[in-house]
Amino acid sequence: MKYIIVFFFLISIFYSKSLEASAKNNIIKNFSDTRNLSFKFKQNINEKIQEGNCVIEYPKKIFCEYNESKKILVSDGRNLVIQNFNSDQYYIYPIEKTAFNLILDKNFLLNKIKSSKGDLVDNRYLRFKFVEGDNQINIFFDLSSHNITGWQNVDLYQNLVITYLFNLEKNIQIKKGQFKLPAHTNN
Repeated sequence: MKYIIVFFFLISIFYSKSLEASAKNNIIKNFSDTRNLSFKFKQNINEKIQEGNCVIEYPKKIFCEYNESKKILVSDGRNLVIQNFNSDQYYIYPIEKTAFNLILDKNFLLNKIKSSKGDLVDNRYLRFKFVEGDNQINIFFDLSSHNITGWQNVDLYQNLVITYLFNLEKNIQIKKGQFKLPAHTNN
């Protein structure tokens, strides 16, 4: 009886490892074929929830509109701007000073995914965790669709940021000028 239990235990471990390796390969293939993404997001920064829509074009371009706060976040691949129209706040950062420098770099992420072991989360997601410089980032992929479902990082102000992606569309037609940085205007 003891041998049967050990046998089934070893089989389940082997099957689980095989499933994770297969999922990892499918994630790499799917992500490699992704040129851009459009999605809705829900973001938690220090227990404050914000929602909106984003478009990403690899490498390093993003445009996000936040629903409630009338805020946009834009990267042209070199700089990142956060502009809040309600309060006339305008922040510009070199992208390499932010976690987006890594999160929006598909080739960097693919190399990290290929060279690391993913962790199974809730039997639904494969998480890849890595540290690069001052950045510790977790990237999550759905096991069934093999699509990216979010990330977790610490922002410039040392806030934990958890971003969930949903209603994801890949390889869409992107508007010309989508990632043009907005000019700072005083009202």
